[in-house]
Amino acid sequence: MSEFKRPELEPKIWQVGALCRAVADALDARFNPVAVRGEITGFSRASSGHCYFSIKDPSGQIRCAMFRRAASGLDFSPVDGEMVELRGRLTVYEPRGDLQLIVESMSRAGQGALFEQFLVLKAKLAAQGLFDAARKRPLPVMPRAIGVVTSLGAAALHDVMTTLQRRAPHIPVLLAPASVQGANAPQELVAALESLYRLATQSPIDVILLVRGGGSMEDLWAFNDEQLVRTLAQSPVPVVCGVGHETDFTLADFVADMRAPTPTAAAELVAQPRDAWLGALDGMARRLQDAAYRRIDRLNQQLDLTASRLGRPSARLGERRLRLAGSAQRLQFLSEQLLRQRQQELQQLQVALPQALERGLSRAQERFQRAQLQLGLLDPTLVLQRGYAWLSNEQGETISHVRQARLGQTLHATLADGELDLTVAGLK
Repeated sequence: MSEFKRPELEPKIWQVGALCRAVADALDARFNPVAVRGEITGFSRASSGHCYFSIKDPSGQIRCAMFRRAASGLDFSPVDGEMVELRGRLTVYEPRGDLQLIVESMSRAGQGALFEQFLVLKAKLAAQGLFDAARKRPLPVMPRAIGVVTSLGAAALHDVMTTLQRRAPHIPVLLAPASVQGANAPQELVAALESLYRLATQSPIDVILLVRGGGSMEDLWAFNDEQLVRTLAQSPVPVVCGVGHETDFTLADFVADMRAPTPTAAAELVAQPRDAWLGALDGMARRLQDAAYRRIDRLNQQLDLTASRLGRPSARLGERRLRLAGSAQRLQFLSEQLLRQRQQELQQLQVALPQALERGLSRAQERFQRAQLQLGLLDPTLVLQRGYAWLSNEQGETISHVRQARLGQTLHATLADGELDLTVAGLK
């Protein structure tokens, strides 16, 4: 005999989809909007831009979906193992009947107050010029020594040393250990940096690496310390900051001369591979050798050209002899021509000279006769023949005026046919 069942006690028979919707409505009315804190696991981002993951803690796990519109507002890239705070709506994913959280916003756990402090200090230091691009210095191409600041127990130290040993084992590395997390970390980091600064004045440290692995904002908070940032700004050599993962940012990243996404990348930035340098040296050696060979070839060509122009000495001597013989012939021809010309001129002179002498003698005789005639006209004896006399004193001086004579003076008179001595008896 079957048990009698009252109709009002029978459960309602649901369609699966309807039951899922009813549960979703109950969740919406009871819990939404909801905020939850937990660790990300299984994070993935689809090509559509939607993000899918789960949020968990030691006692439970919830599937989550964050659609493209909400995901575009993220200011960080979520990764597995990261503690986050989510806000959204609980619902049921009907095709599978799974409980699902539709995430509308996500932030790192504890980020609220810390992030606010981060932004305030960042704005203050930026206003003071500590993050200016003009302060950034280029990294040395081939550092003589590298300083490293990190924890002795950090995985970052192993990554950095392995990278440097692989790429540039010849470069010395000076380690200044310090805590990279906790209350004492900022002071220890500052002290480690200052010790390297002092050492840089005595030894050739050309760059400093400040590194640590990834973590939450709280884990990396030491690298947002104001004193540490100011100490980094005073570094005498370029500083590379490789703190956290690629998506992590600290104030140390902004003040450093170069930010690296990881500690390994920081080491790669300051240590070019030895093989690359050796390859470059080989290339330069080949170019130098090629240039030397080209130079030698050019000189050989110039030597051949000069030799072809110079020829054999005997040939050059024969050429000079031919030129000399030609010059001698030309000189003899010119000499004979000149001699014949001078002979002709001499014959002409022999004919012209007697004629010239005769003409000159005739002209001289004519000039002589004219001078003789003129001289005869000036002959004083002709005047004396007309009754005049020439008077002179005892000294032979001519007396032409009465004032030249004195009473009783003896004068000499020259006449046409003789001379007289006279005595002055009176003066009129």
